[in-house]
Amino acid sequence: MSNPEGTKAISDVLTQHREWVAALPDVTFAVTVHEDGKPVAKRVCFDKEKIFPYAYRHTYAQRHADAGVPVDVLRQLMDHRQLTTTQQYYRVGEQRRRQAIDRVTAMQFDRHGDRIWRKAKALLDSEHARRSVGEVAVPCGVCTEPSNVAAGGHDCPVRFRCVGCGHFRTDVSYLPDLEAYLADLLRSRERLAAFTADTWAKDEATPSNEEITRVRRLIQRVRVDLDALTDEDQKQIQEAVALVRRSRQTVTLGMPRVAAPLPDLRPERPSA
Repeated sequence: MSNPEGTKAISDVLTQHREWVAALPDVTFAVTVHEDGKPVAKRVCFDKEKIFPYAYRHTYAQRHADAGVPVDVLRQLMDHRQLTTTQQYYRVGEQRRRQAIDRVTAMQFDRHGDRIWRKAKALLDSEHARRSVGEVAVPCGVCTEPSNVAAGGHDCPVRFRCVGCGHFRTDVSYLPDLEAYLADLLRSRERLAAFTADTWAKDEATPSNEEITRVRRLIQRVRVDLDALTDEDQKQIQEAVALVRRSRQTVTLGMPRVAAPLPDLRPERPSA
């Protein structure tokens, strides 16, 4: 109450806080440096000089920005007078999101489980542009078919069968979705096997063995490449996946629905 504008110093708290920080054990983290033109992973100590009370406020804002909290909501949470002040956190968040996409894209696979990004590192900048204009989100990945992209994902002749299409792309961040999709296919096959219906209806609704095999092989291929990484690389991939998935809009398979009939707005006519 005596410092509503936050302009007065709180020297006692700052002194106690500095003593507490100095007593903390050293915290190390991994960084990549270039020595003789080659990337080398090293562990360095976190600078304790960067731990001060205002840094907590900045961290609070940054974590909300990275989690996709709308800028106007974050402005109210931070009690900023100007929206431009809050937008500064979003520029940093976009940079972190781009770095996460770089790591995830490096482990991108086609429908056969083949890595398709090994020879395309030089095109990384154009990949960011292509992601925004040259692909559309589909279940368990993205679609690069031009007409489907132009239609926002509503012009696919093999809808719901993305793993059988040559325009389908997925990456390590979709691994939980692929595993959930495989489990759903297996459950559906078991339920339909015990369901009483005409043969043609069950054949149409039952997931094919080819689709189940393709999804299972794709999951195995992604996991093999993940297991081949070092512990530090796996940790970085996991952090990147978490960031990418938080900012991604989920696309579900869904089922076609019959539109509800429109209400009759015409007034009733009195009988003659």
